[in-house]
Amino acid sequence: MNRQSIARAIALAATVFTTAFATTTSAAELPTRKAGLWDMKMTFEGRNLPPQAMQHCVDAKTDKLMNSQFGGMSKEACSKQDVQVSGSTITMDSVCKFGQATSTSHAVITGSFDQAYTIKMTSTREGGPQMPGREAGQPMNMTIEAKWLGPCKSDQKPGDIVMANGMKMNVLEMPSMSGAMQGMRPQQPQR
Repeated sequence: MNRQSIARAIALAATVFTTAFATTTSAAELPTRKAGLWDMKMTFEGRNLPPQAMQHCVDAKTDKLMNSQFGGMSKEACSKQDVQVSGSTITMDSVCKFGQATSTSHAVITGSFDQAYTIKMTSTREGGPQMPGREAGQPMNMTIEAKWLGPCKSDQKPGDIVMANGMKMNVLEMPSMSGAMQGMRPQQPQR
């Protein structure tokens, strides 16, 4: 998997996390994960993709930066944004325009951003370029499981991501990250 694919996977994980909160709070108020090392595993049902595992060293600044990349989900970009909070469960349904594609999503987020959380998302996409490993109109089912492991390792700094194969990068230093995020931001109406 190349850096751009990894950046897109990270951007997708960030999108799912932040979209759920963007309708109820401003980007500056988005919840942040507990500072330290998070183990994250993304699995995709019905796609010919292996699970993606990574460890992400975060602090409040890093999480806020990632949130700010997606926190501007405006009502103009999304024709539907319903968020329901019940205890530690957040349920979100949305219909948003991402570039030339329209994405209809249902996400259920459970757990705590201090210890462990799970995101289960189903989305369908119409329009835009074909997604690898997926037929047009085929739903994507993704699960993200994240667990706080403790403080970051001594050789890590906030923003560092270590993939299962040992490849290490820092989201704050990745030029391709901004490009990957740009392609996933909702399309804003022209004024």
